[in-house]
Amino acid sequence: MAVKVAINGYGTIGKRIADAVASQNDMEVIGVTKTRPTYEAKMAVLRGFPFYAASKEFMERFEAKGIEVQGSLDDLLQEADVVIDGTPKNSGYKEVYEKAGVKAIWQGGEKHELTGLSFNALANYDDAFGADCLRVVSCNTTGLIRTLYPLHKEFGVEFVMAVMIRRGADPWDTKRGPINAIEPVLKVPSHHGPDVQTVMPYLNIQTTAVKVPTTIMHLHSMMVKLKQDVSTEDVLSLWEDSPRILLVEGEEGIKSTAQIMEMSRDMGRTRTDLYEIAVWRDGTHVVGDTLYYYQAIHQESDVVPENVDAIRAMTEIEKENMKSIKKTDLALGIEC
Repeated sequence: MAVKVAINGYGTIGKRIADAVASQNDMEVIGVTKTRPTYEAKMAVLRGFPFYAASKEFMERFEAKGIEVQGSLDDLLQEADVVIDGTPKNSGYKEVYEKAGVKAIWQGGEKHELTGLSFNALANYDDAFGADCLRVVSCNTTGLIRTLYPLHKEFGVEFVMAVMIRRGADPWDTKRGPINAIEPVLKVPSHHGPDVQTVMPYLNIQTTAVKVPTTIMHLHSMMVKLKQDVSTEDVLSLWEDSPRILLVEGEEGIKSTAQIMEMSRDMGRTRTDLYEIAVWRDGTHVVGDTLYYYQAIHQESDVVPENVDAIRAMTEIEKENMKSIKKTDLALGIEC
């Protein structure tokens, strides 16, 4: 029997997870919610998802706009095995989920302390097996773990220094910036390193961050001191065999995040989503015991497959992480 999944918050992440869940043959979307009758609410109905108001008090809002609702979030949770929380951070639904007795998955905007368990499918799938709640780490943290965990496992990592060059806002967001500035994050470390350590507590990592006026992707400048003597080709070969890493080349015309997103369009991806972490093959260099590389993160979508794997781990429908990863990736069109 398919796992019944509710999506509370059909926004940037929620709508993508809904599509991803609907593409799997061992789970189904039984309903999605919103608080306001936006165009996304109408799109959810057009895509065939049962639609619910986030609260009973909001139901009249949708009915006034001709959007048929099946009920409220409380009604939806009565039928769900697991709920994906795609609401803005600190929305405060934990007690609601606990009262309904439903397993819950939050996103990286929340703090680790909310659940006590932060998740990445490659690094700590076993910790999530049978769990009642967890948090899928943020897009940047997911990107860091995707490339660093294989390095740790295969070669050993002595120290990581990473600079996060962050997009100022998502493409749809006209309220945030910077618009014509470069804004350093003055706190050191930035929150990204400690967030990686919620999944990989043994990793010695320091991070700094800078916001720049772009909307399409994040970029990481990585410096990793390794415990073994390895070559650049050793590293690239390892990443070629690791899930959800896509090697790109400047020599082939991919010299910027804009060109990565154009490649994703040409790949025919839904919403131009790039679930993989893009790493420049010709920007990867081992010098002595230190590895240098650049990677790009599509902040709207790289956490999507992790949510699908988290559902399988929590509901115990797949015991092995690599089997879940391959199943998820095949359904999403990610090259396995």
